Amino acid sequence: MAETSHDAALALDAADPLREFRDRFAIEADPVTYFDGNSLGRPPKAALTRIREETERWWAGRLIRGWSEHWMELPTRVGDLLGDVVIGAAPGQTVLADSTSVNLYKVLHAAAALRPDRSEIVIDDTNFPTDRYIVEAVADQRGLTVRWITVDSMAGVDADLLARVLGPDTAVVVTCHVDYRSSAVADLAGLTAMIHDAGALAVWDLCHSAGVMPIDVDAADVDFAVGCTYKFLNAGPGAPAFLYVAERHLTDVRQPIAGWIGAEDVFAMAPVYEPAVGIRRMLSGTPNVVGIAAVEEGVRVVADAGLDRIRAKGATLTDFVVGLIDAWLVPSGVEMLSPRDPGRRGCHVIVRHSDAAAITERLVEKGVVPDYRNPGLIRLGLSPLTTSYAEAWTGIDVLRGIIAG
Repeated sequence: MAETSHDAALALDAADPLREFRDRFAIEADPVTYFDGNSLGRPPKAALTRIREETERWWAGRLIRGWSEHWMELPTRVGDLLGDVVIGAAPGQTVLADSTSVNLYKVLHAAAALRPDRSEIVIDDTNFPTDRYIVEAVADQRGLTVRWITVDSMAGVDADLLARVLGPDTAVVVTCHVDYRSSAVADLAGLTAMIHDAGALAVWDLCHSAGVMPIDVDAADVDFAVGCTYKFLNAGPGAPAFLYVAERHLTDVRQPIAGWIGAEDVFAMAPVYEPAVGIRRMLSGTPNVVGIAAVEEGVRVVADAGLDRIRAKGATLTDFVVGLIDAWLVPSGVEMLSPRDPGRRGCHVIVRHSDAAAITERLVEKGVVPDYRNPGLIRLGLSPLTTSYAEAWTGIDVLRGIIAG
């Protein structure tokens, strides 16, 4: 049986140990192929049920009493669950709050304040736009200099590139675990050790790895981490992000958005802000209750499936798609830019074509939904819990037909 045949895709689906998990999501006939779970994941049925429970039972039924009876503990309780299941964090170091952008702003200010004798923030020049923008904003506000890592390829940041910019002035280094374009995986533990050897602090963006690959921030000695929950954790549009602070920093860390939820006595209405003891000091405003509830259900699905199994399917699924790209698309002028080693590749694959924007529009018209990224890139997100091999095969087959004209 040829690996590029539809029968091969069906055989892989039949042997998939995670195939039953697709039934735990609300999946409609449209789109035919969804290649965008790395931007917005499909909704778990349990999350839809939970959202109704939070609004009907707690909001409608308990009104303001919901805060004291149930809601106030959500950011830290679900933070501990996510920390344990998704990022390898012991209790008391992770909270659900705000957006990735706001959380990155918080931890950058907090990290820089812990290195007051240093003057540089390091980030690569191909990092996700919001990360770059926020680094520049924080540097401007604190009178720091941005030191750019120049990345000439899709390979992302590695030890050689990082070594060129680290020095005695480095306060903080911001790095993505999985490159949002190429899907290249950075060495979490190795780069963190290099950053510490230089006397700096490591801030990791886990947006494209959380929920699809095992992460152990405690074992890697990470200082701070942020990430979103609406991608592979399937918590829904605008769902709150997570924020991690290593326990060793919690006594001294201060964040720039002092709000009532992060105060030691939330209801004291004190004239002076006194930060809470522990990770709760990283909170600011009123928690997004419905969003955090959806995060909890998304994390529970990931826990049931197991990150080792999710990672294994992600490697096999992306390998299958890479094989189709090589066989069908490369001869027609498509360039595959993601790493070929599945150990160095996340759960999306990116290709380049001179007419990528128009091709993406045609794909969407035919019920195949990918991401378009400048310049001339089509990103194919493959979510192991919801993307079947047959679905992926159909999407690449449609792409082949569009390119062939």
